[in-house]
Amino acid sequence: MFAYAVRRLGSAIPTLLIIITIAFFMMRLAPGGPFDRERQLPPEIEANILKAYNLDKPVHEQYLIYLGNILKGDFGPSYKYLDFTVTDLIVAGFPVSLRLGLMAITLAMLIGITAGTIAALKQNSAFDYMVMGVAMTGIAIPNFVMAPILALVFGVYLSWLPVAGWGGGALQYQILPVITLALPQIAYIARLTRGSMVETMNSNFIRTARAKGLAEKIVVVRHALKGGLLPVISYLGPATAAVITGSVVIESIFDVPGIGRYFVNGALNRDYPVVMGVVIFYAVLIMALNLIVDLIYGFLDPRVKVE
Repeated sequence: MFAYAVRRLGSAIPTLLIIITIAFFMMRLAPGGPFDRERQLPPEIEANILKAYNLDKPVHEQYLIYLGNILKGDFGPSYKYLDFTVTDLIVAGFPVSLRLGLMAITLAMLIGITAGTIAALKQNSAFDYMVMGVAMTGIAIPNFVMAPILALVFGVYLSWLPVAGWGGGALQYQILPVITLALPQIAYIARLTRGSMVETMNSNFIRTARAKGLAEKIVVVRHALKGGLLPVISYLGPATAAVITGSVVIESIFDVPGIGRYFVNGALNRDYPVVMGVVIFYAVLIMALNLIVDLIYGFLDPRVKVE
């Protein structure tokens, strides 16, 4: 398994290099520059600024310089957040994004697995149709549409929750962002759980367990859930990464100080180092979570050989 993990990490390097290359040149191809919105500067000062950030060099030279700095662990300074490096911004913002993401995926697992399991056990019942109908609705509505709706209803009309802000991390400020992030994942997990549990409950080993006289509760909890949740576990890796990285837009809508807000502001202001730093950080995070899930999958299902 260790050799497998090392090979996976080795194969991730070319993937990461491709991601860096594409992101770097896409940022440079975007119209505008990082200092276009500044007031008109004397040509000498503007030339000195561009030289200080190596922006006066050809793009391919900038690319090679950037790769060299990354190998040294230097993501560079932010062009817009003065006196802050990209590393400083990621260190400051990631705990907030991580907290929102973990709360959202935990909520999604609790509700999605419970609803999907009950729907499978009550197949073709009114509850089953209701869960699947709500799940389809949750999948169809993107969270950047759901976020303003929730803010309007619970923040403006009902005045139950703050519309935006962080409030020092107070719980009431986290509820709407977490629910917004969790809703699509609840829908996906409920559908996955329901489909997998229906198939598992019709398996031969479940019939055998019932034939032995085991109570239905034991059959479900001890035998069916382990097999029925395998697709969900496989989905959780990319889903967790998607929830954490998907908070990019949600953080901007709810004015949450996570790295997603830095990313959006960086993209709008052509703050190249911030955008590149967040892209690389998220890419590494997604690859790491996928590797962890693959290793866990090998433990849970003996039929899967992690070699």
